Amino acid sequence: MTESSASRRVIEVMGTVFSLELVDVVPEAVLGAVEADLRWVDEVFSTYRADSALSRLASGRVSLCECPVEVGEVLDLCAVASVQTDWWFSAMAAGKLDPTGLVKGWAIRRVDAILRGAGSARHAINGGGDVLLGTSRGPGVPWTVGIADPRDPARLLATVKGAEMAVATSGTAERGAHILDPFTGAAADQVLSATVVGADIVDADAYATAAVAMGPAAIGWLQTVAGYDALLVTAAGQTLTTDQWQWPVTEPRLSHA
Repeated sequence: MTESSASRRVIEVMGTVFSLELVDVVPEAVLGAVEADLRWVDEVFSTYRADSALSRLASGRVSLCECPVEVGEVLDLCAVASVQTDWWFSAMAAGKLDPTGLVKGWAIRRVDAILRGAGSARHAINGGGDVLLGTSRGPGVPWTVGIADPRDPARLLATVKGAEMAVATSGTAERGAHILDPFTGAAADQVLSATVVGADIVDADAYATAAVAMGPAAIGWLQTVAGYDALLVTAAGQTLTTDQWQWPVTEPRLSHA
């Protein structure tokens, strides 16, 4: 395997597709551990499975102390994200416990830890459009992440290049207006997609979800979040970016101002 090449593993789980791009050689047993961990996350946190720990907790059939400790860990992260986003991120949806706006990023972080523990650093993990990039593919060869236009998913709106960073996108393109305004309970439909780029996949995932809930005004809030850049596409057809956004966009865009 050359430094510029990569092998690929695809895992269908959590109602989406996870793909691993691997430059460093990873033993098959480690890839099996990755898949097993993702399936365990689904078993614990699925809102669609009545037997998941999360569903049993939400219905009052078990207490938090009876759940795996990771449930408390995720809910603690959700509480932090709520404060960081002025409560636009919420672990509740339509009155029910639903931390899925953060779980996918958390699961990706776990996959990254497993791979790094096995000696892999040159990898990219894509979980349903949320991407965590490891070190460069090779000397001077960054990873590239295409940002689809939610109005035409076959068209790329921007291409992010880099390494050791996260790229998270939330929006309506695949599942419709499934993110709710936590203050009104109404479907958030003023932002078609929000892409957040920064160091941490969990934070980027939560910030992207919060941005969709917040609407176009989110670009001003994201402008104040140190270390994170953002690209929003509004239902009105505007493409908005934070001032720090450094990757070319394929159409005229507006800054947060």
